[in-house]
Amino acid sequence: MTLQPNPTRRWLKVSINTDPVLIDAIEDFMMGISGAGVELAVDQPGETTTLNAWFDKDQEDQLDTNLLLIQLTDYLQELAAIFEVTVPTITTTFIEDEDWSATWKEHFKPFAIIPGLIIVPTWEEYQPREQEQVIIMDPGMAFGTGHHATTSLSLLLVQAALSGRSNPRVLDVGTGTGILGMAAALFGASRVMAIDNDPEAVSAAKKNIEINKLQQIMEAQITPLASFTTPFSLVIANIVHDVLLELAPDLGRLTASGGQLILSGLIAGQQVTNIIACFTALGFSLNRQEHKKEWAALLFSKE
Repeated sequence: MTLQPNPTRRWLKVSINTDPVLIDAIEDFMMGISGAGVELAVDQPGETTTLNAWFDKDQEDQLDTNLLLIQLTDYLQELAAIFEVTVPTITTTFIEDEDWSATWKEHFKPFAIIPGLIIVPTWEEYQPREQEQVIIMDPGMAFGTGHHATTSLSLLLVQAALSGRSNPRVLDVGTGTGILGMAAALFGASRVMAIDNDPEAVSAAKKNIEINKLQQIMEAQITPLASFTTPFSLVIANIVHDVLLELAPDLGRLTASGGQLILSGLIAGQQVTNIIACFTALGFSLNRQEHKKEWAALLFSKE
């Protein structure tokens, strides 16, 4: 994504005032839609936080702007209902064009998403240290780049699940940008199948697989989960609670006997309790839980 200054162009600035508990989810979402650049404003402890995002939408792009704001409003309402907090408020303004590309890139440097796994934007050069793995991926793609807590929690469990395993086959359900599947490939998977029902997500995943030269190990497709018949050594699904319950029979069926299952996208508390009960009834045992802020990820084994 290259944004060149244009003296005749103006930018849509969207500011979201929110309860701090929603920051991670909103920031991840905002980076995913329309390639937004996102800035976390100075926090006011104990009060609300403001997130600012800039979109390449001039005042003449009214239809596109309206659709974007409807999409964002719907998401914020759903998110607030899940966390039982006040719905965030949105304000918009148009500002003069600048070289937002340079400003945007300043906020995204190589970072360790988990120990030993570094996320590196395409415009940065990074020399990995001994025993470090690198995933090259730009922000502003569908569903973020791994900043969200559920992604880092899932990566910890993927790393643990594949440690010491021989030629494991992995299924990444709801792959998004493909970050979990790519990590699985780097952690020793012999084959990774990544699926998603969103064409934009699959397109982003395919691009990232190519950038990271993982085509021989990993592929991304729009393939219904129910169409798979051969079980996998490890199944990963970082989605949301209700969808995980809906997919439970297929997720259980496609986890090989003696295999492992990673589930994330869960809010700690009742959602975790529900998922554990559901998959225990399907013959799984809970091996490990990881928590970060209000989010949780679970690692099961299938007896």
